[in-house]
Amino acid sequence: MAFNSAVITFPGSNCDRDMAVALEKVSGTAPHRVWHGDSDLPAGLDFIAVPGGFSYGDYLRCGAIASRSPIMQAVIAAAEKGVPVLGVCNGFQVLTESGLLPGALLRNAGLNFVCREVGLEVVNAQSLFTSAYEAGQVVRIPVAHHDGNYFADEDTLNRLEGEGRVAFRYAEEVNGSARAIAGVLNDAGNVLGMMPHPERAIEATHGGTDGRGLFESAIRGLVGA
Repeated sequence: MAFNSAVITFPGSNCDRDMAVALEKVSGTAPHRVWHGDSDLPAGLDFIAVPGGFSYGDYLRCGAIASRSPIMQAVIAAAEKGVPVLGVCNGFQVLTESGLLPGALLRNAGLNFVCREVGLEVVNAQSLFTSAYEAGQVVRIPVAHHDGNYFADEDTLNRLEGEGRVAFRYAEEVNGSARAIAGVLNDAGNVLGMMPHPERAIEATHGGTDGRGLFESAIRGLVGA
């Protein structure tokens, strides 16, 4: 069975092609490319990716305007029906702004743009997105963001930790994120937001393959099901 996925593009997205290439290379099937102004998603999707970039030039707040784009109502509806949604970097910001994930992404501690490969600990290896990894495994994934400092109140942080919804944690200081959180899941486990870019770590010739496991996890779990 072919893997049926879609990548959303907003004005200012700059990682949508990288995401599309990653999905095609790992799954063997090119994803649908969906424009932010569309009101409907392709039928029968197995997976939706909200990519990185600077949607709407990060005007107001990163992801704030994109979260109100027409297509996001369809993404929210699909997520509520159980369709897996991955938001990376600016995509993570869009998912928090749209209410699909808790918390917010603030300016990095030190107010610097961070662009480098970082160590990332796999905290939950039992999710749809992380089953190819081992709990406690440290992978190397690139980051490139100015507003990746994850914030939530203490009750929310405790709930995320207690419910196993912290998917990834930074293994080094990167941006000041609360409890070094790099990626979180929604309560149903079908929505993941993360600041690091797994789509940039799928080929050895581009520096590493540690991000490939995330896509392999989802494809194996969905196509196998």
